[in-house]
Amino acid sequence: MLSTPIPVFVLTGFLGSGKTTLLKSLLEHPGMSDTAVVINELGEVGLDHLLVREVTEEVVLLGSGCLCCAMRDDLVSSLRELWSLREAGSIPRFARVVVETTGLADPAPLVQTLIGERSLHGGYRLASLVATVDAVLGESELDAHMEAVKQAAIADRLVLTKTDLATPSQIESLRDRLRALNPAADLLVSAPGRFPGPEQLFDATGFGLHAKTQAVRAWINEEAYLMQDPRHRHRGLERHDERVAAFCIRINEPLEWTPFLEWLELLLASRGENLLRLKGLVNFNGKRGPVVIQGVQHIFYPPAELRDWPDEDRSTRIVFITRDLTRNAVETSLRQVLGASIALA
Repeated sequence: MLSTPIPVFVLTGFLGSGKTTLLKSLLEHPGMSDTAVVINELGEVGLDHLLVREVTEEVVLLGSGCLCCAMRDDLVSSLRELWSLREAGSIPRFARVVVETTGLADPAPLVQTLIGERSLHGGYRLASLVATVDAVLGESELDAHMEAVKQAAIADRLVLTKTDLATPSQIESLRDRLRALNPAADLLVSAPGRFPGPEQLFDATGFGLHAKTQAVRAWINEEAYLMQDPRHRHRGLERHDERVAAFCIRINEPLEWTPFLEWLELLLASRGENLLRLKGLVNFNGKRGPVVIQGVQHIFYPPAELRDWPDEDRSTRIVFITRDLTRNAVETSLRQVLGASIALA
């Protein structure tokens, strides 16, 4: 192991709060060239690693010099494998790790893992947590989701995203609430063209549990207790509300834009409150590359066309994270608008 353990930074934030957008901007920064990025996604099929950059293998050297890999099992095994590859000379010798969590992640067990997992000691250390908070939806998400509260409360740095879409009163009200929830955290503002850089986000001074609120210390101590029971060491979607579902819908044939947009607008208007997150790569007729679609609740963000497909798969892939909305209901609405003959995989 190293005399100076490699710092691990956790990038968290609720569904659709802008983690991947922030990460993409960071990967373009020259100060990230010695960084390994681990992406953890909830659901059957992950897309974030494709939206960050082209990734076709388990560990890929990105154009920026960063390494990227998807978390296949759990964080500990992923970090161990990265370490082994680094020591064997199979990958560049990274000096920092950034872990992007799923939007429904409770950060408390992750923090406890990085602090308490003995097999990581000497090789890695928890440096800090960065949490993104949606300036438009942040307050309603804090009202409705305990995961969002924990993410904001445990973070060392809070990044207000989408401030270009929020009103000044929304931003100020959210600032006040976050200051009350986590008075010790640095509060940064982010908007397109004004993303904070790694020097602002990744200060390797170390995660200070003593500086956290009593509630945060209690959450993490509870996780330390639960980890003594093997039944609790590997908990995924079952940690969340049983009403929450994560699934991916695939469509092999190219689609027409107008009927697809009609279906999407109808779904968002009628069931938006049940759509915690929607994101996907869509194959439209006449387009060389895929179109990235993203939505949160009733909000649909402007689609973005990619120049090329990030892998050999040309199928439409749409990931849904829902509450009280089943896969069957989504597929039924899709067939009603696009036609009963559409083949869903």
